[in-house]
Amino acid sequence: MASLKACRLSFFPMNHFQIFIKIVILFFFLFGSSSWAEDDNRRTPIVKAVEKIGASVVNINTEEVAPAGQNPFRDSRNPFFDQFFKEFFPRLNNDRRSLGSGVIIHPGGYILTNEHVVAKATSIKVTLIDKREFDARLVGADIKSDLAVIKIETKENLPHVDLGRSDDLMIGETIIAIGNPFGLQHTVTTGIISALHRSIEGGKNRIYRDFIQLDASINPGNSGGPLLNINGSLIGINTAIFKQAEGIGFAIPINKAKRIINDLIRYGKVRHGWLGVSVQGMTKEMLRFFHIDRVKGVVVAQVMEESPGARAGLKRGDVILSLENNEVSDKSDYSERVSTYPVGNTIYMKILRDGEEKTVSLKVSLLPESQVADYVKMWLGFSVDEIKQSLVQRNRLATSQGVVVTSVAPNSVSGKIGIRSGDIIRQVNQLRIKNKKDFKAAMVKAAGRDTVLVLVQRGQNGYYVTLEP
Repeated sequence: MASLKACRLSFFPMNHFQIFIKIVILFFFLFGSSSWAEDDNRRTPIVKAVEKIGASVVNINTEEVAPAGQNPFRDSRNPFFDQFFKEFFPRLNNDRRSLGSGVIIHPGGYILTNEHVVAKATSIKVTLIDKREFDARLVGADIKSDLAVIKIETKENLPHVDLGRSDDLMIGETIIAIGNPFGLQHTVTTGIISALHRSIEGGKNRIYRDFIQLDASINPGNSGGPLLNINGSLIGINTAIFKQAEGIGFAIPINKAKRIINDLIRYGKVRHGWLGVSVQGMTKEMLRFFHIDRVKGVVVAQVMEESPGARAGLKRGDVILSLENNEVSDKSDYSERVSTYPVGNTIYMKILRDGEEKTVSLKVSLLPESQVADYVKMWLGFSVDEIKQSLVQRNRLATSQGVVVTSVAPNSVSGKIGIRSGDIIRQVNQLRIKNKKDFKAAMVKAAGRDTVLVLVQRGQNGYYVTLEP
């Protein structure tokens, strides 16, 4: 038996066996694995990005019962999105119906979308990629940023996307948009970033800032869907298109969304930051005086005592050049940026003082109610008090609700626009004012914004005025 085994082993020498194995492997590599190689070549970075995030994209269907014949997105608070979306969404009789998109940002069912997608909705339904449908509730929304967070209830951990970054985007880099245009679920389009920090002029002289401009095909229903880079990272939320042009769409940078999401989830609204610094735009004469060779920055006009600006050491005459490494172009740009910083965050400001640049840090805060009177007097130029019954009788007022203006500085923004002693403030930024407590609360919310809308009652008549602190 031993000799037989030896004979069998020598029948197929080891070197021949090794050659045979190599031939088989080579044959498999050249022919058998061709389909594998082909599939691998087809799985491009775009395919991988869609596979990575696709399951976190949802379809949003909303309904609102409203009078027939009105535009579901017609809202005087937001003329920009009224302009771009007023004919996008179908409606049936008195039921306003809209389609939009969203992206799951937390396994517990939190979904990020556009405010205009869910605005005034009486019913919100979310459809996942596997066709399951859920009722959703509105967690919080912000008109100014056009962002909203909704939530669906489920016991399972949902596929979700990790928030990327948008501060390192490059013009010309490839981007991917996913959404539900016209109800066509999970439609993918690609393109490039056409421009960054794009400002769009809306109605009533409003400017919407810091958009990402893209040329990917964006259609009705894409609103609220994710914008991805080639690595599948979430870099923005698709929000608007120019109906008059092809290949021009806009997205909200995800870094801006990050500053808002936590407030929406925690408070149901955005708490707008306040620094206690009044600024004004740079004139040509100021540019020459400060030796600035191009139009940029704003000059500090006033710094409120015990404010974040005062604690940071800011002084009247300082020129603010940038916030968080983003150049400040004008007063509106400054106010817009400040209002988006979360309360409690520390930000960095580059200033020009006595010909030298320096960087200071400020902690964003809310205007304390104890300082409201000083803020109104310094920034707006008037003082208020409770409406006493004697005043109502003496001036034959139609109401005792609101606060009465007790003094107005002649050269202040209020004095120049015509507000005078005895006028009654009934609303601040569309918030009803019943008493001084309501007025303080409304001014806390208004602090830091570039405009304050005030409803003034004089005698039996009422009129709105816009004040720019």
